[in-house]
Amino acid sequence: FSKTNSASTAPRMVSFVMSVVVSRPLVSVSRHRRPATCPCARRDRGLRAPLEQQQRTADPSRFRSFRSFAAAVGRAGGADGKSEGDRGDRGGKGGKDKGEAEEEGDVETLALSILPERFRERGRSAMALLFNARAPKYAWRTLSALILGGEVMVRILQGKIHYRNTLDQLNVVGPKSLGVCLLTSAFVGMVFTIQFIREFAKLGLTKSVGGVLALALGRELTPVVTCIIIAGRVGSAFAAELGSQQVSEQTDSLRVLGSDPVDYLITPRVLASMIAAPVLNLLCFTMGMAASVFLAEAVYGVSANVILDSASRAIESWDIIVSMIKAWVFGTIISVISCSWGFTTTGGAKGVGESTTSAVVISLVLIFIADFGLSFLFFQGQGDALKQCM
Repeated sequence: FSKTNSASTAPRMVSFVMSVVVSRPLVSVSRHRRPATCPCARRDRGLRAPLEQQQRTADPSRFRSFRSFAAAVGRAGGADGKSEGDRGDRGGKGGKDKGEAEEEGDVETLALSILPERFRERGRSAMALLFNARAPKYAWRTLSALILGGEVMVRILQGKIHYRNTLDQLNVVGPKSLGVCLLTSAFVGMVFTIQFIREFAKLGLTKSVGGVLALALGRELTPVVTCIIIAGRVGSAFAAELGSQQVSEQTDSLRVLGSDPVDYLITPRVLASMIAAPVLNLLCFTMGMAASVFLAEAVYGVSANVILDSASRAIESWDIIVSMIKAWVFGTIISVISCSWGFTTTGGAKGVGESTTSAVVISLVLIFIADFGLSFLFFQGQGDALKQCM
């Protein structure tokens, strides 16, 4: 600086230095200050919020009375106690599960300690197999069939019947199945007529052909053949319909609407089968005898009067009653098995196909088993029915 301007320049230099010294911290602070919209600023405010809340809660001067201050402190302590209690409950539950596992391990160790040393490895394998064993699916389905059949019988006895659905199912089991049942029974009757006439004519027992045919058709062939047709046509339809409704959760929709699927879907099908099977059996017996008479007279020259007279003397009313009882039992078995197998279907479309096939096969097997049991029950001892037609 020049000497002439030193007097006027000194005050300006001092003011400049002071302004720099004073403004530097202000610039630094403003440069590092976070805006209000910054996420970090919001995070800092969020971290400071609980501490500020506790400080406000702990400050008695904020409250108008001691009662309001005590209530605020109690709410804060209750929230802390609840969180601590939740952690304690989780710890207690984990300890309980651990204790149960240790207890099961102690039981297994105790059981293995009883065995000799050379058998402990086998015992450990056997116990592992026992603990991990599960009942097969057919066992659960068999149990469900028994329970479902009992529920249906109870509902029928109590009169809990959906009559409109029962009539619809009766139309499916009865009239819509009548044609194939009559056709099958007619050809079965003609086949047995060929065999009986061919053998009996050599023995001179042509007059006994009608009686033998009536006994064979009435006691065994007609109820079994008729119910085999019902199992293949109606039982498969029952299993497929109920299986499709089960996998598509339509049965759950019925429960939501307040309807019981057993009352609405299963009871009408079982009742329709129980009514239609004996009627179809009687009609099929008539058709089988008519076809036998026609073939005997048209082909083998045996008079129809001879066949019918021999049949009327050999067969009795008790034979017809037993035949209808068999058909009733077979129809009940078919409907209960098919409905229970369809009602317990899982696995989508593949499960529906497997349930339908399994229902038909098991129904056929149970028909033959039940036929043996009923025949052994009703026809014991020596019979004399053929003596009447000699």
